[in-house]
Amino acid sequence: MTLTAIAPVLPEIGLAAASRPPDAPILSVVIPVYNEEAGLVALFDRLYPALDSLGIRYEVVFINDGSVDRSAQMLAEQFERTPNTTRVILFNGNFGQHRAILAGFEYARGERIVTLDADLQNPPEDIKLLLEAMDRGHDYVGSIRRDRQDSAWRRWASRAMNRMRHRLTGIQMTDQGCMMRAYSRNVIHLINQCNEMNTFIPALAYQFSRNPTEVIVGHEERHAGESKYSLYSLIRLNFDLVTGFSVMPLQAFSMMGMVVAFFSGLLFLLLAGRRLFLGPEEGGLFTLFALQFLLIGLALMGIGLIGEYVGRIYQEVRARPRYVINAILERKL
Repeated sequence: MTLTAIAPVLPEIGLAAASRPPDAPILSVVIPVYNEEAGLVALFDRLYPALDSLGIRYEVVFINDGSVDRSAQMLAEQFERTPNTTRVILFNGNFGQHRAILAGFEYARGERIVTLDADLQNPPEDIKLLLEAMDRGHDYVGSIRRDRQDSAWRRWASRAMNRMRHRLTGIQMTDQGCMMRAYSRNVIHLINQCNEMNTFIPALAYQFSRNPTEVIVGHEERHAGESKYSLYSLIRLNFDLVTGFSVMPLQAFSMMGMVVAFFSGLLFLLLAGRRLFLGPEEGGLFTLFALQFLLIGLALMGIGLIGEYVGRIYQEVRARPRYVINAILERKL
């Protein structure tokens, strides 16, 4: 099958997930794919045997997030080989990993949904660890990477962001950067009702979950290719997390403004009294310049913070679609 032969998405496809026929899969594995041509064959070779060993009905939902290499074609070929267990959602552009996962959630048909990156850094064989935790009654299972194979600066940045996130939002996740997670159908249903343009899926699941937990999973070096997350992308991701789940930064900045205004007033009274009783301060002009630069810097930081929230409001009120699907490859139940 060539990509040009794929039929366009029909409106009634979305109803398939809601109807849940009796032979619907127990497990859906949602995998976003963006320019992973070099590693897809290795992913297929490890993923399907690992899922077969579970002995349950499953489906793998790949979301091609506008790849410009052969990833889309390779996913179509995999669908041809395993049409009973493979579904492929093809975006008409690049919308980002989290929106790709949200699309997978919308079309997943399993009672349990596991998210997995396509880079094989998290071994597919560890999916059973998440399912075992769900068997014990947990409706959301996060993961903690054992012996992380990331660079030192990524590990340091991750620890710093974890601490900041916990202080600002109260959301407790030991390892927010690991996307190997398991969700119950109820949690997925609640996530699907949220329409934010920018959000952080694990944090949403944590808020909606009644009994969350975490398990330790393996972590390996990327099988091929390079990470799609640059330093800027990681910073943007944490902006999504902080501004999407807390207004504490705005409140903290308001408190900072009051404290700075108070001490600035004291400094003004001190300089005025000194000038009145002791005469002009030699070099005092530079002190005033330093104070002015401090206040201007704080004001610019505050404007930027407010702009971040306003920009997100602007994105929401435009009500544009989070993603656009070009086609879906699936075998109807």
